[in-house]
Amino acid sequence: MKSITSPSPVIGIKDVARAAGVAPATVSRALGKGPISDALREQVMEAVRATGYRPNLAARRLRSQESGTIGLMVADIANPFFTGVARAVEHAAFEAGLRVILCDSDRDPAREASYLQLMQAERVTGLIMAPTRATAQRLAGMALDVPTVLIDRAGPPGLFDSVLLDNAEAASSLVDHLVANGHTRITGLFGETSDTGRARAEGYAAAMARHGLSPDARFIPAATPPEQVALAALRDGPPGALLAANSLQLLGALRATREAGLRVPGDLALCGFDNEPWTELVEPGLTVIEQPLEEIGRGAMRLLFDRLRDPEAPVRKVMLSGRRVVRGSTAAR
Repeated sequence: MKSITSPSPVIGIKDVARAAGVAPATVSRALGKGPISDALREQVMEAVRATGYRPNLAARRLRSQESGTIGLMVADIANPFFTGVARAVEHAAFEAGLRVILCDSDRDPAREASYLQLMQAERVTGLIMAPTRATAQRLAGMALDVPTVLIDRAGPPGLFDSVLLDNAEAASSLVDHLVANGHTRITGLFGETSDTGRARAEGYAAAMARHGLSPDARFIPAATPPEQVALAALRDGPPGALLAANSLQLLGALRATREAGLRVPGDLALCGFDNEPWTELVEPGLTVIEQPLEEIGRGAMRLLFDRLRDPEAPVRKVMLSGRRVVRGSTAAR
Protein backbone atom coordinates (compact mmCIF):
# COMPACT_ATOMS: atom_id res chain seq x y z
CA MET A 1 0.00 0.00 0.00
CA LYS A 2 1.26 3.41 -0.94
CA SER A 3 0.10 6.31 1.21
CA ILE A 4 0.63 9.80 -0.16
CA THR A 5 0.07 12.74 2.17
CA SER A 6 -0.63 15.93 0.26
CA PRO A 7 0.52 19.07 2.07
CA SER A 8 -2.56 21.04 3.06
CA PRO A 9 -2.40 24.28 5.04
CA VAL A 10 -4.54 24.48 8.16
CA ILE A 11 -7.30 26.97 7.39
CA GLY A 12 -9.28 28.44 10.28
CA ILE A 13 -12.08 30.92 10.80
CA LYS A 14 -9.58 33.77 11.17
CA ASP A 15 -8.20 33.02 7.69
CA VAL A 16 -11.71 33.13 6.24
CA ALA A 17 -12.43 36.38 8.09
CA ARG A 18 -9.22 37.92 6.71
CA ALA A 19 -10.11 36.85 3.16
CA ALA A 20 -13.67 38.16 3.48
CA GLY A 21 -12.64 41.39 5.19
CA VAL A 22 -14.93 40.77 8.16
CA ALA A 23 -14.63 39.88 11.83
CA PRO A 24 -14.31 36.20 12.90
CA ALA A 25 -17.64 36.54 14.73
CA THR A 26 -19.28 37.44 11.42
CA VAL A 27 -17.88 34.28 9.84
CA SER A 28 -19.27 32.22 12.73
CA ARG A 29 -22.72 33.79 12.29
CA ALA A 30 -22.64 33.18 8.52
CA LEU A 31 -21.68 29.54 8.93
CA GLY A 32 -24.11 29.02 11.78
CA LYS A 33 -27.07 30.58 9.97
CA GLY A 34 -27.10 33.43 12.49
CA PRO A 35 -28.51 36.94 11.94
CA ILE A 36 -26.62 38.37 8.98
CA SER A 37 -27.54 39.93 5.64
CA ASP A 38 -27.68 37.75 2.53
CA ALA A 39 -25.00 39.86 0.85
CA LEU A 40 -22.62 39.51 3.78
CA ARG A 41 -23.32 35.78 4.06
CA GLU A 42 -22.46 35.32 0.38
CA GLN A 43 -19.28 37.38 0.89
CA VAL A 44 -18.23 34.98 3.64
CA MET A 45 -19.14 31.89 1.59
CA GLU A 46 -17.01 33.17 -1.29
CA ALA A 47 -14.10 33.40 1.14
CA VAL A 48 -14.85 29.86 2.39
CA ARG A 49 -14.64 28.52 -1.16
CA ALA A 50 -11.53 30.55 -1.95
CA THR A 51 -9.61 29.40 1.13
CA GLY A 52 -10.81 25.81 1.10
CA TYR A 53 -12.04 26.07 4.69
CA ARG A 54 -14.27 23.20 5.81
CA PRO A 55 -16.57 23.96 8.75
CA ASN A 56 -16.23 21.40 11.51
CA LEU A 57 -19.98 20.77 11.69
CA ALA A 58 -19.78 17.01 11.38
CA ALA A 59 -17.38 16.66 14.29
CA ARG A 60 -19.79 18.68 16.45
CA ARG A 61 -22.60 16.37 15.37
CA LEU A 62 -20.56 13.34 16.38
CA ARG A 63 -19.83 14.79 19.82
CA SER A 64 -23.46 15.70 20.41
CA GLN A 65 -24.63 12.33 19.03
CA GLU A 66 -27.03 14.06 16.62
CA SER A 67 -26.19 11.48 13.96
CA GLY A 68 -25.05 7.89 13.90
CA THR A 69 -25.19 7.48 10.15
CA ILE A 70 -22.59 7.27 7.40
CA GLY A 71 -23.60 8.21 3.86
CA LEU A 72 -22.26 6.02 1.05
CA MET A 73 -22.78 7.06 -2.56
CA VAL A 74 -21.62 4.76 -5.36
CA ALA A 75 -21.66 5.31 -9.12
CA ASP A 76 -23.18 2.00 -10.20
CA ILE A 77 -24.36 -0.61 -7.71
CA ALA A 78 -24.58 -3.17 -10.55
CA ASN A 79 -20.80 -2.99 -10.85
CA PRO A 80 -19.32 -5.71 -8.56
CA PHE A 81 -16.54 -3.31 -7.57
CA PHE A 82 -19.00 -1.03 -5.79
CA THR A 83 -20.94 -3.94 -4.34
CA GLY A 84 -17.76 -5.26 -2.71
CA VAL A 85 -16.68 -1.84 -1.42
CA ALA A 86 -20.17 -1.15 -0.03
CA ARG A 87 -20.08 -4.45 1.85
CA ALA A 88 -16.75 -3.54 3.46
CA VAL A 89 -17.99 -0.06 4.43
CA GLU A 90 -21.17 -1.47 5.95
CA HIS A 91 -19.25 -4.05 7.98
CA ALA A 92 -16.85 -1.40 9.33
CA ALA A 93 -19.73 0.93 10.16
CA PHE A 94 -21.68 -1.82 11.93
CA GLU A 95 -18.64 -2.65 14.05
CA ALA A 96 -18.46 1.02 15.06
CA GLY A 97 -22.16 1.13 15.95
CA LEU A 98 -23.10 3.24 12.93
CA ARG A 99 -25.71 2.85 10.20
CA VAL A 100 -25.16 3.34 6.47
CA ILE A 101 -27.38 5.14 3.97
CA LEU A 102 -26.54 3.72 0.53
CA CYS A 103 -27.31 5.73 -2.60
CA ASP A 104 -26.66 4.72 -6.23
CA SER A 105 -26.11 7.76 -8.46
CA ASP A 106 -26.12 5.59 -11.60
CA ARG A 107 -23.43 7.98 -12.90
CA ASP A 108 -26.06 10.75 -13.15
CA PRO A 109 -24.84 14.13 -11.80
CA ALA A 110 -28.41 15.39 -11.25
CA ARG A 111 -29.31 12.30 -9.25
CA GLU A 112 -26.03 12.69 -7.38
CA ALA A 113 -26.87 16.29 -6.45
CA SER A 114 -30.25 15.16 -5.13
CA TYR A 115 -28.63 12.49 -2.97
CA LEU A 116 -26.09 14.99 -1.62
CA GLN A 117 -29.01 17.14 -0.48
CA LEU A 118 -30.53 14.07 1.14
CA MET A 119 -27.29 13.34 2.99
CA GLN A 120 -27.22 16.85 4.38
CA ALA A 121 -30.91 16.71 5.33
CA GLU A 122 -30.26 13.42 7.14
CA ARG A 123 -27.33 15.10 8.93
CA VAL A 124 -25.00 12.21 8.24
CA THR A 125 -21.87 12.08 10.38
CA GLY A 126 -19.66 11.53 7.35
CA LEU A 127 -19.80 10.73 3.66
CA ILE A 128 -17.94 8.23 1.45
CA MET A 129 -18.58 8.72 -2.23
CA ALA A 130 -17.45 7.74 -5.72
CA PRO A 131 -18.28 10.98 -7.53
CA THR A 132 -19.13 11.33 -11.19
CA ARG A 133 -16.63 13.28 -13.25
CA ALA A 134 -18.93 16.32 -13.34
CA THR A 135 -19.39 16.39 -9.58
CA ALA A 136 -15.68 15.75 -8.91
CA GLN A 137 -14.88 18.86 -10.92
CA ARG A 138 -17.32 20.94 -8.85
CA LEU A 139 -16.41 19.65 -5.40
CA ALA A 140 -14.03 22.53 -4.65
CA GLY A 141 -16.87 25.04 -4.85
CA MET A 142 -19.56 23.03 -3.11
CA ALA A 143 -18.43 23.77 0.47
CA LEU A 144 -19.69 20.42 1.81
CA ASP A 145 -20.27 20.66 5.56
CA VAL A 146 -19.77 16.91 6.00
CA PRO A 147 -16.37 15.18 6.32
CA THR A 148 -16.01 13.39 2.99
CA VAL A 149 -13.76 10.61 1.70
CA LEU A 150 -13.58 9.86 -2.03
CA ILE A 151 -13.16 6.43 -3.59
CA ASP A 152 -12.56 5.35 -7.19
CA ARG A 153 -12.04 8.93 -8.38
CA ALA A 154 -9.85 11.67 -6.90
CA GLY A 155 -11.28 15.14 -6.41
CA PRO A 156 -9.59 18.54 -6.34
CA PRO A 157 -5.98 18.16 -5.11
CA GLY A 158 -5.48 18.69 -1.40
CA LEU A 159 -9.17 19.05 -0.44
CA PHE A 160 -10.54 15.57 0.24
CA ASP A 161 -9.13 12.35 1.68
CA SER A 162 -9.27 9.52 -0.84
CA VAL A 163 -8.61 5.81 -1.33
CA LEU A 164 -7.78 4.78 -4.88
CA LEU A 165 -6.42 1.89 -6.89
CA ASP A 166 -3.29 2.58 -8.92
CA ASN A 167 -5.22 1.98 -12.13
CA ALA A 168 -2.41 2.82 -14.54
CA GLU A 169 -0.05 0.42 -12.80
CA ALA A 170 -2.66 -2.36 -12.84
CA ALA A 171 -3.37 -2.03 -16.57
CA SER A 172 0.35 -1.87 -17.28
CA SER A 173 0.82 -5.10 -15.35
CA LEU A 174 -1.68 -6.89 -17.60
CA VAL A 175 0.09 -5.66 -20.73
CA ASP A 176 3.45 -6.78 -19.37
CA HIS A 177 2.00 -10.24 -18.69
CA LEU A 178 0.51 -10.53 -22.18
CA VAL A 179 3.74 -9.44 -23.86
CA ALA A 180 5.77 -11.88 -21.76
CA ASN A 181 3.47 -14.63 -23.07
CA GLY A 182 4.11 -13.68 -26.69
CA HIS A 183 1.14 -11.40 -27.42
CA THR A 184 1.91 -8.24 -29.39
CA ARG A 185 -1.44 -7.21 -30.91
CA ILE A 186 -3.37 -6.18 -27.83
CA THR A 187 -6.66 -4.29 -27.98
CA GLY A 188 -7.96 -2.49 -24.90
CA LEU A 189 -11.60 -1.81 -23.99
CA PHE A 190 -12.24 1.22 -21.76
CA GLY A 191 -15.24 3.24 -20.60
CA GLU A 192 -15.45 6.53 -22.50
CA THR A 193 -16.94 8.54 -19.62
CA SER A 194 -15.06 6.81 -16.79
CA ASP A 195 -12.02 8.46 -15.20
CA THR A 196 -11.03 5.01 -13.96
CA GLY A 197 -11.24 3.71 -17.53
CA ARG A 198 -9.17 6.65 -18.76
CA ALA A 199 -6.48 6.01 -16.14
CA ARG A 200 -6.34 2.34 -17.13
CA ALA A 201 -6.18 3.34 -20.79
CA GLU A 202 -3.19 5.57 -20.00
CA GLY A 203 -1.43 2.72 -18.22
CA TYR A 204 -2.19 0.39 -21.13
CA ALA A 205 -0.89 2.88 -23.72
CA ALA A 206 2.27 3.62 -21.70
CA ALA A 207 3.04 -0.09 -21.36
CA MET A 208 2.46 -0.71 -25.07
CA ALA A 209 4.82 2.16 -25.92
CA ARG A 210 7.42 0.82 -23.49
CA HIS A 211 7.33 -2.51 -25.34
CA GLY A 212 7.52 -0.77 -28.73
CA LEU A 213 3.95 -1.80 -29.65
CA SER A 214 1.11 0.19 -31.21
CA PRO A 215 -1.90 0.60 -28.88
CA ASP A 216 -5.43 -0.07 -30.06
CA ALA A 217 -7.69 1.49 -27.41
CA ARG A 218 -11.45 1.22 -27.98
CA PHE A 219 -13.64 3.48 -25.84
CA ILE A 220 -17.16 2.34 -24.94
CA PRO A 221 -19.77 5.15 -24.92
CA ALA A 222 -22.15 5.35 -21.99
CA ALA A 223 -25.16 3.00 -22.29
CA THR A 224 -23.48 1.05 -25.12
CA PRO A 225 -23.22 -2.71 -24.50
CA PRO A 226 -19.52 -3.62 -24.13
CA GLU A 227 -19.93 -6.68 -26.36
CA GLN A 228 -20.94 -4.38 -29.22
CA VAL A 229 -17.61 -2.54 -29.13
CA ALA A 230 -15.66 -5.75 -28.50
CA LEU A 231 -17.33 -7.48 -31.45
CA ALA A 232 -16.48 -4.54 -33.72
CA ALA A 233 -12.83 -4.82 -32.65
CA LEU A 234 -12.82 -8.54 -33.41
CA ARG A 235 -14.39 -8.04 -36.83
CA ASP A 236 -11.86 -5.34 -37.74
CA GLY A 237 -9.26 -8.12 -37.73
CA PRO A 238 -8.93 -10.19 -34.58
CA PRO A 239 -6.17 -8.96 -32.25
CA GLY A 240 -3.98 -11.40 -30.40
CA ALA A 241 -5.44 -10.33 -27.05
CA LEU A 242 -8.29 -8.32 -25.53
CA LEU A 243 -7.90 -6.37 -22.29
CA ALA A 244 -11.12 -5.17 -20.63
CA ALA A 245 -11.11 -2.38 -18.04
CA ASN A 246 -13.77 -3.78 -15.69
CA SER A 247 -15.75 -6.95 -15.03
CA LEU A 248 -18.82 -5.87 -17.00
CA GLN A 249 -16.66 -5.10 -20.03
CA LEU A 250 -14.80 -8.39 -19.54
CA LEU A 251 -18.10 -10.27 -19.59
CA GLY A 252 -19.11 -8.38 -22.74
CA ALA A 253 -15.77 -9.23 -24.36
CA LEU A 254 -16.28 -12.91 -23.53
CA ARG A 255 -19.73 -12.85 -25.13
CA ALA A 256 -18.26 -11.20 -28.23
CA THR A 257 -15.57 -13.88 -28.61
CA ARG A 258 -18.26 -16.58 -28.49
CA GLU A 259 -20.43 -14.77 -31.02
CA ALA A 260 -17.39 -14.42 -33.29
CA GLY A 261 -16.63 -18.13 -32.92
CA LEU A 262 -13.19 -17.53 -31.39
CA ARG A 263 -11.56 -19.82 -28.83
CA VAL A 264 -9.88 -18.51 -25.68
CA PRO A 265 -6.90 -18.77 -25.51
CA GLY A 266 -6.44 -20.68 -28.80
CA ASP A 267 -7.52 -17.79 -31.03
CA LEU A 268 -7.48 -14.93 -28.58
CA ALA A 269 -6.11 -14.14 -25.12
CA LEU A 270 -8.54 -12.41 -22.78
CA CYS A 271 -7.96 -10.58 -19.50
CA GLY A 272 -9.43 -7.79 -17.43
CA PHE A 273 -10.31 -6.45 -14.00
CA ASP A 274 -12.17 -7.76 -10.94
CA ASN A 275 -11.77 -11.26 -9.59
CA GLU A 276 -15.44 -12.23 -9.68
CA PRO A 277 -16.36 -15.89 -9.00
CA TRP A 278 -17.49 -16.42 -12.59
CA THR A 279 -14.04 -15.47 -13.94
CA GLU A 280 -12.62 -18.60 -12.31
CA LEU A 281 -15.48 -20.87 -13.40
CA VAL A 282 -15.43 -19.94 -17.09
CA GLU A 283 -13.12 -22.28 -18.97
CA PRO A 284 -10.16 -21.95 -19.07
CA GLY A 285 -10.37 -19.33 -16.30
CA LEU A 286 -9.79 -15.62 -16.95
CA THR A 287 -6.69 -13.67 -15.99
CA VAL A 288 -7.71 -10.60 -13.97
CA ILE A 289 -6.54 -7.84 -11.67
CA GLU A 290 -8.06 -8.43 -8.25
CA GLN A 291 -8.90 -5.15 -6.56
CA PRO A 292 -8.53 -4.91 -2.76
CA LEU A 293 -12.23 -4.17 -2.19
CA GLU A 294 -12.16 -4.86 1.54
CA GLU A 295 -9.13 -2.63 1.98
CA ILE A 296 -10.70 0.16 -0.09
CA GLY A 297 -13.92 0.12 1.94
CA ARG A 298 -12.33 -0.22 5.36
CA GLY A 299 -9.56 2.20 4.39
CA ALA A 300 -12.16 4.82 3.49
CA MET A 301 -13.83 4.31 6.88
CA ARG A 302 -10.48 4.69 8.67
CA LEU A 303 -9.80 7.96 6.86
CA LEU A 304 -13.28 9.17 7.75
CA PHE A 305 -12.84 8.35 11.44
CA ASP A 306 -9.41 10.04 11.40
CA ARG A 307 -10.95 13.14 9.82
CA LEU A 308 -13.69 13.24 12.47
CA ARG A 309 -11.06 13.01 15.22
CA ASP A 310 -8.80 15.64 13.68
CA PRO A 311 -10.61 17.89 11.17
CA GLU A 312 -7.51 20.01 10.57
CA ALA A 313 -5.12 17.13 9.76
CA PRO A 314 -3.37 17.14 6.37
CA VAL A 315 -5.36 15.62 3.53
CA ARG A 316 -4.39 12.01 2.80
CA LYS A 317 -4.43 10.09 -0.47
CA VAL A 318 -4.05 6.33 -0.10
CA MET A 319 -3.05 4.52 -3.30
CA LEU A 320 -3.46 0.75 -3.35
CA SER A 321 -2.11 -1.88 -5.72
CA GLY A 322 -4.14 -4.63 -7.37
CA ARG A 323 -3.10 -8.29 -7.49
CA ARG A 324 -2.67 -10.02 -10.84
CA VAL A 325 -4.41 -13.41 -10.87
CA VAL A 326 -3.12 -15.47 -13.80
CA ARG A 327 -5.30 -18.16 -15.34
CA GLY A 328 -5.55 -20.05 -18.61
CA SER A 329 -7.09 -17.28 -20.75
CA THR A 330 -3.67 -15.67 -21.30
CA ALA A 331 -1.59 -18.83 -21.84
CA ALA A 332 1.69 -18.44 -23.71
CA ARG A 333 1.43 -18.64 -27.48
